[in-house]
Amino acid sequence: MRLLHRASPWRELFAADVLPDPARLPSLVAPLRDALISLGPAPSLAAAHRWQAELVDALDRLDLPAWRIGQLISDHNDWLYRRAIDLSLNEMQGQGWGAPPAAWCVLTLGSAARHESLLGPDQDNAMIIADYPDSRHTEIDGYFQALGERFTTRLDEAGIPLCSGHVMARWPMWRKRLSEWTEQLAIWTADRRVKRVQQANILLDFFPVRGEAALAEALADQVARLMPRSPLFLDEMAALLDELPVALDRLGRLAGSREGAPHDRALNLKHQGVLPLVNAVRLLALRHGVRPPETRARLTDLVVKEVLSAERALALTSALERLQGLLLAEQRLNLQEGRAVDGWVDVARLGEDRRLLLRHDLQQIRALVRLARGRAAG
Repeated sequence: MRLLHRASPWRELFAADVLPDPARLPSLVAPLRDALISLGPAPSLAAAHRWQAELVDALDRLDLPAWRIGQLISDHNDWLYRRAIDLSLNEMQGQGWGAPPAAWCVLTLGSAARHESLLGPDQDNAMIIADYPDSRHTEIDGYFQALGERFTTRLDEAGIPLCSGHVMARWPMWRKRLSEWTEQLAIWTADRRVKRVQQANILLDFFPVRGEAALAEALADQVARLMPRSPLFLDEMAALLDELPVALDRLGRLAGSREGAPHDRALNLKHQGVLPLVNAVRLLALRHGVRPPETRARLTDLVVKEVLSAERALALTSALERLQGLLLAEQRLNLQEGRAVDGWVDVARLGEDRRLLLRHDLQQIRALVRLARGRAAG
């Protein structure tokens, strides 16, 4: 397994606050250039979000793998976040709110933070505010509540729905001073209460999308400090791996939950493939002091720390990439046929060779889950 990390130039595509200039792109990436021309230089948030399907088509024509396309979808969503936040700040200043009264950082959470989003994610975000005196709470928190409400509403109107579980910076639970986040993490990780572990799991994959990234780094420092002291918390996190079983029966054959299935040929490869892998890797990463949120980077670091063999990590990385490919292909087909995108895949569309490979990948993931449970217990 190659351990040398080299940043891809593709990740610069949406790194700036302005969209790429198609006139500066080479003819080798003509599908992307044409897609950017059709979008225009100053689209509305809604237009930019609708364009994402066209972006995916262009990247697919350039033969980018699904995992890389997922990174670029996530990078584009980061751009939408930054734009929504900046528009909200400008609106507030125009209404007399003034500049932010304290340093702040908006975090994306979950697959957005891992840069593993595919099509159709909802919002999962939080906010860290630099510490300030309690006497100024009404003033300062009121400002950031208004900011949180504005940017999450803008994203919702653009097509990234509000989180049905209320995991957003508009709510006090997910908008705190740095010291309050530290205290909250200490409470969540102190024992093995299921609800607390579930809430911590939501936060523990985070990425600073706008604001002072040093606040996010300080929060990551607190996570690294707390985890070695939290064996009961890690034990419960390991136990919760059983809540999302891999889509295999006892004999290792493809078989998933039927709850919510659109038809009897469907497997939910998000909930019974990707998430068991992501959750097991997160558990190992927390236990062994691995800091990056991205699953691929975590697997590499776990090899460096001799937690996983290079062969196992490579097999799991390949499994994740193939699952992302199946999910993205199904999502694109759903869009073409006017259906909602979700995590279900019609396995009847797969040839025998691809079903055998899917079965192999899920067996690799199930073995990892068992390993992660055992390592947590140890």
